[in-house]
Amino acid sequence: MELREWWGLIEEARAACGSSAGDRDSADDPLPGEVLSRVAALPPSSIVAFGRCFSAVFDSAFLAPLWAAAYLIEGGCGDDGFMDFRAGLMLQGRSAFDAAVADPDSLADLPVAQRMATTGKGWLGCEAMLYVARTAYTRSTGSPSGYDEALATRSPTRPSPARGERWDLEDDEQMRLHLPRLAALFLS
Repeated sequence: MELREWWGLIEEARAACGSSAGDRDSADDPLPGEVLSRVAALPPSSIVAFGRCFSAVFDSAFLAPLWAAAYLIEGGCGDDGFMDFRAGLMLQGRSAFDAAVADPDSLADLPVAQRMATTGKGWLGCEAMLYVARTAYTRSTGSPSGYDEALATRSPTRPSPARGERWDLEDDEQMRLHLPRLAALFLS
């Protein structure tokens, strides 16, 4: 599966869910389930390919400046939270994802981020997205073990630690310097 096809699947799921796609305002966001249904309909080898593409996209966002943006938006963000954040960011679509990877301050443009800043409601993270490929494979074949075996044959290396410039996330002036638009939304 090529990245273009992978993102196409995400965009098709977003279109099927309508204008609220990826709106993590409530637990009943239909988008993760829609992605899961579409992936589960693929043949097992394509599900594994989806999982590999997921890993590549997920790893591309393992960036210290993006983690700082997540920290600011969510009022703190640990390892697990940043995993959920990156997975949920994928559900915002390729354009928003690519913009955030290139410039994390662009997250200030997302309606859900703006709502989080003004009302305290909403959520960008999506833990369920982390398990879509494995769950789809199990649904399709009845066994999760084949997925792990197939994925292990060509698993990408995970970057560690997060790449990019780092600064003190507790220093409001540093946040304002590096993420001015997000800081204007989230720092009083």
